[in-house]
Amino acid sequence: MATISAAPIVIDGKGHLLGRLASIVAKQLLNGQVRPFPAFSTTRARPRQRKSERADALPPFPEQKVVIVRCELINASGSFFRAKLRYHEFLNKRHLVNPKKSGPFHHRAPSRILYRAIRGMVPHKTSRGAAAMERLKVFEGVPPPYDRKKKMVVPQALRVLRLKPGRKYCTIKRLSHEVGWSYRDVVDRLEEKRKVKTAAFHERKVAAQKANVAALKAATKAAPINEKLAMFGVLTR
Repeated sequence: MATISAAPIVIDGKGHLLGRLASIVAKQLLNGQVRPFPAFSTTRARPRQRKSERADALPPFPEQKVVIVRCELINASGSFFRAKLRYHEFLNKRHLVNPKKSGPFHHRAPSRILYRAIRGMVPHKTSRGAAAMERLKVFEGVPPPYDRKKKMVVPQALRVLRLKPGRKYCTIKRLSHEVGWSYRDVVDRLEEKRKVKTAAFHERKVAAQKANVAALKAATKAAPINEKLAMFGVLTR
């Protein structure tokens, strides 16, 4: 069984298919962190403990968290016209009495659309499902501190690998904007600023790596000289 670390898995949502990504993330959230059973001896009977005592006796283990960024660039198979018709059919589903309180709630933001898709694949009304949904975070754009963390993709959900070439598809950002999401321009503006900062950070990182390589080469060339100086008692760093 693979080990689970405390660091969250950061997934870049760009270019993924909505349903496939949701199913894989839902399964990962439900797996969570597996606690090992305490080692009970078979030769000696132990008194029965309460659940609270057993839970306190177990060592704390980190829970696997999943963070999905750039949810607005997730794709949906099929034409945009079909996706918009399906969403408007979803808008017709409402509760007769006080729909603002009892739902269903029709989220327009891309992150909430993905969240609802994942929630539909998780038994969220149970304690296990509720704990799984607490380990999920979804964002439009790439907010800090995830802008400087390594991001991953899910090959089983990538559109270029799973959708037949020539098939129609649309982005969740366009669909959300058409049905009432009003933050598309804000997200685009913040993403432009982030890309400029990221490019500058990458240039500084590449320059530092080149300087480090050059310093190592220079130190290798100076090694024979340092050995001769050390023979005469000259200290070199």
